Amino acid sequence: MLGAGFAGLSAVRELGDVDADADVLLVDRNAYNTFQPFLFQVATGGLNPGDVTYSLRTFTGGRRRVGFRQGTVTGLDAEAKVLRMAEGEDVSYDYLIVSTGIAANYFGIPGAEEHTLTMYTRNGAIAVRDRLLTAFEQAAEHGGEEPPCIVVVGGGATGSEMAGSIAELRNTYVAENYPELDPSRVRVVCIEMLEFVLAPFDDSLRQYARGALEQRGVELRLGSAVAEVREDVVVLKGGEEIPSALTVWTSGVSAPKSLSEWGFPQGRGGRLQTEADLRIQGSDSVFAVGDVGVVDGSPLPQLAQPAIQTGKHAALNVKHLLAGEPAVPFQYKDKGTMAIIGRGAAVADIKWPFKGKFTAAVAWLMWMGLHIALLHSYRNRLAVLTNIATHLTRTGMQNLIPGETQRVPQAGRQLSDEPKAEVDPQLERQGGNA
Repeated sequence: MLGAGFAGLSAVRELGDVDADADVLLVDRNAYNTFQPFLFQVATGGLNPGDVTYSLRTFTGGRRRVGFRQGTVTGLDAEAKVLRMAEGEDVSYDYLIVSTGIAANYFGIPGAEEHTLTMYTRNGAIAVRDRLLTAFEQAAEHGGEEPPCIVVVGGGATGSEMAGSIAELRNTYVAENYPELDPSRVRVVCIEMLEFVLAPFDDSLRQYARGALEQRGVELRLGSAVAEVREDVVVLKGGEEIPSALTVWTSGVSAPKSLSEWGFPQGRGGRLQTEADLRIQGSDSVFAVGDVGVVDGSPLPQLAQPAIQTGKHAALNVKHLLAGEPAVPFQYKDKGTMAIIGRGAAVADIKWPFKGKFTAAVAWLMWMGLHIALLHSYRNRLAVLTNIATHLTRTGMQNLIPGETQRVPQAGRQLSDEPKAEVDPQLERQGGNA
């Protein structure tokens, strides 16, 4: 199993109790799983990084014949059935389930990769948090003369979550703790190429989300496209320049570029094309699950439920193959889609076990309840529940501390002499845990 995201751990759970004579090895470049749906809370100080991470040694330790190896895969020899590892010793397999997750897609926009941060990893969320809080501190140093502008590129679920959360941080934490700053002058801009946010949702839910963002003071630039990203400016097509102390990129995703070297067929965004049974086209032993796979030409939503279901089904098919039985086609069970906008504001389009569309506090409680339940341990659930409850109060917003980071860019100021944080760009940009 390559990758310890939703799909990977779902497969390990299914294979961990396999009765056949088989060993299961989980390979990931990190020693922990990251619960990505809560990363926007880490980025805005609502949760600690440890609240959303879980030890993979703990996960595999109690499962019979399941092992873990921390390492980075540099290549694959499909004929020899071997994974090439950066650390040296190769890993051989009889069946391989690929669940590497996704990375940011910058669509070739000049400067986007160099001058933006992403939200797909723990390190990325921490980098966003530190840059965000440092922007407030730096503006306060200069008496609030140049309040920061925060730009979020993309109006999907992640972009809406980030824009809404940053606006709430400005409206509460900044308003109460930075007398030097006028919160109304601290801009939060969300840029979306379409004419609406949350494209996968029904129009009534989109309209609610738009209203909730605008109510929190988010400047929505709908129907706008980014032409270029500079260190301190986002340039829109048409020439408008938006100053930016921090630009968060949530506009698109693609498979890790390294997969193109494996020789497997790839579809849109570099995702691996699979047959209906989730085996990669042309392979009888390699499965692709979660965000990295395209099932029989029909891409599934890049959400937790499709990842969990494909991971489990690939593991079931491995069991079938080990028993000499044919693999069976995958059928996705759509349980619905949810997105959170801010405290007490969310949208939910539920299709199972009941049908209905929900907004506001009801949808927010549904989103929180489901995602807290999906956390991997009671400790994580208790920590998140406690911190979320505290975050809803005034006192919960009074102990946000930035880590060490570089000075944020400001229009007209040279930062070449400022120290820069030693952040591995691969940790910021890689989309999956593998």
